[in-house]
Amino acid sequence: MLDTFFNPAGVAVIGASRDTHKLGYGVVRNLTEYRYQGNIYPVNPVAREILSHRCYQSIASVPDPVDLAIVVVPAAHVADSLNQCGERGIRHAIVVSGGFRETGPDGKTREDELLKVAQKYGMRIIGPNCIGTIDTHTPVNTTFVIGMPNAGDIGFVSQSGAMVAAVIDWARGAGVGFSRIVSCGNQVDVDVTEMLETVGDDPQTRVITAYIEGVTNGREFMEIAEKTAREKPVVVVKAGHGESGAKAVASHTGALAGSAEAYDAAFLHSGVLRANTTEELFDWARALAWQPLPQRNRVAVLTNAGGPAILAVDALEEAGMQLAPLTERTKDFLRPRLPAAASVNNPVDVLAGSGPATYALALDTLLSDPTVDAALVIQAPQDWFLPESLAEVIGEIAGIHRKPVLTSIMGLASIDKALAILHQKRVPTFSFPERATSALAAMWVRRQWLDLPIERPYEMPGIDMNSAKAAVSSERYDLLLSAFGINLPPSKLTANADEAVNFAEEIGYPVVMKLVSKSFSHKSDIGGVRLNLTNKKAVITVYREIMNIAQKANPNADIEGILIQKMLFGGQEMIVGFRRDPHFGPLIVVGSGGTEVELIKDVAMGIAPVNCSQAEKMIDSTLAGIRLKGWRGMPAGDKNALIDVIMRMSQISLDFPEIHELEINPLYVLPEKQGVFAVDIRGSINREANE
Repeated sequence: MLDTFFNPAGVAVIGASRDTHKLGYGVVRNLTEYRYQGNIYPVNPVAREILSHRCYQSIASVPDPVDLAIVVVPAAHVADSLNQCGERGIRHAIVVSGGFRETGPDGKTREDELLKVAQKYGMRIIGPNCIGTIDTHTPVNTTFVIGMPNAGDIGFVSQSGAMVAAVIDWARGAGVGFSRIVSCGNQVDVDVTEMLETVGDDPQTRVITAYIEGVTNGREFMEIAEKTAREKPVVVVKAGHGESGAKAVASHTGALAGSAEAYDAAFLHSGVLRANTTEELFDWARALAWQPLPQRNRVAVLTNAGGPAILAVDALEEAGMQLAPLTERTKDFLRPRLPAAASVNNPVDVLAGSGPATYALALDTLLSDPTVDAALVIQAPQDWFLPESLAEVIGEIAGIHRKPVLTSIMGLASIDKALAILHQKRVPTFSFPERATSALAAMWVRRQWLDLPIERPYEMPGIDMNSAKAAVSSERYDLLLSAFGINLPPSKLTANADEAVNFAEEIGYPVVMKLVSKSFSHKSDIGGVRLNLTNKKAVITVYREIMNIAQKANPNADIEGILIQKMLFGGQEMIVGFRRDPHFGPLIVVGSGGTEVELIKDVAMGIAPVNCSQAEKMIDSTLAGIRLKGWRGMPAGDKNALIDVIMRMSQISLDFPEIHELEINPLYVLPEKQGVFAVDIRGSINREANE
């Protein structure tokens, strides 16, 4: 349905102008100059023609075929213009005009009127406050921005019109082709999510890029983004870190899992590659559009200079890539064919005096090596052959093999022709090698995501849902976890010192004592948690101390009692929890636990529901995950039991939307096959969630 914005049968420009300095003139100019083959209908009540196109006094007088309106009139008149479009039968409109929500409450009221018109007529609207759309293959350019990129295979969706204008100018200067470009503006109707799907469905588009400031429906975005990413790479740059989400939270999880972290987790879950900069956005896009994905992460570096190669190797290692080991057969083949002082070890240095023929032989040999998954070709400036001659042979050799080849033809002043040749041969090139390694790493991340197995639903025996519901109603999170089959150490809430002693002696020393009170989020901060108590006297003394400390800290505190718990030894402290993000839903957190979790911030995050593979990747991406494998004599932890807890917490987050935050910290992970125990639990309820 949205394809009309890129392939209209006829376009009415409402607010077309003869004044070359006005936006209404720029739109007509671009439709005309960039060879739009459909009908162009300027709507201007006083002009007879604009750029040889007959003008029409009103929308009603515009003849068929016309299925797209571009509105460039003052904000106060836009709703009337859209009503006239609806009566005329036009069901697609781009509102270029500004003066809406971005200007304040009055503008928001005007914008709401546009949505009412859209709903009345079943009209789809891009904007307001946008630049428009481009399809280089139709071709059509509905923007007012001077210039149009070459026809290519990179799509670009943006919430910022200024970004679109900048990308158009950059693309023309860099010689990079685009397929479709769209500025979404205020998104009164059509939003970034819908446009990702539409641009992704375009057969001319191989990679979808996007500039995103925020999404309104996070779950829908993830669904569409994942569906699109299964077919084509999706690369975004996300502007703004948003609210941290750490205000008035009841847990470490809430403090750690802010808005920016939620977006990162959503992108990771959906297979969306998040670039850190606009430069990375289009570096990665070119590599993904033009070259095959690597099967693994082993890279061969071919260079004529040692310094750039060292920088490349450093950047590769930092990005999670590896140097390909190269077979002895490859080295033996290269040794007599390269200069005597050349290095046949990776990185392969053919030295400054080597020309294109030597590069060609070495590159072909490296790409034929089974240990090589990708190649990075570096050429530092020299004066005994033209860079374009090297570009020709690189393009030729790259086209023979089904492995990615990226280049860094270093410099700028002397390489224009080489860049044009490499672009034509679909080999991405970068001014400096570090940028190339970043693109290779992005390609490897995508390969790993595509290769993740489709898993069967995880079976979770031992869940007592009736008990779980009762526990949530009473806000007894310990009972909730027990009902969901998560182990807790032997423990009991005690009302006095004698009761505490009796239970401690029943379960055996040593024990832990913890203040239980909703008035204190972090009991350890006030001395409300004591460890390794080994006898009756210690329990009685500490019981009184904790009660006195709590009453002094908050005389009005609601104190339920003191929890006596069996002290555990020989395990590792981790944190597993979730916080409910307003856009994406439950955000699962796993990582290093204990009292310093917010200081260390060694956590990974995912969006529920997570599967076993995702849970394992979350664990492995943390330092805690490294320790869990066994670190310096420490026994390996029970990783399978930890994954089971993550899966059960994920399910709790889905089954009980009223739970805003829930956290186990620490989750005590014992050695392999000995299980895990939820030592400390805290959470908070949002009762409005079920109302």
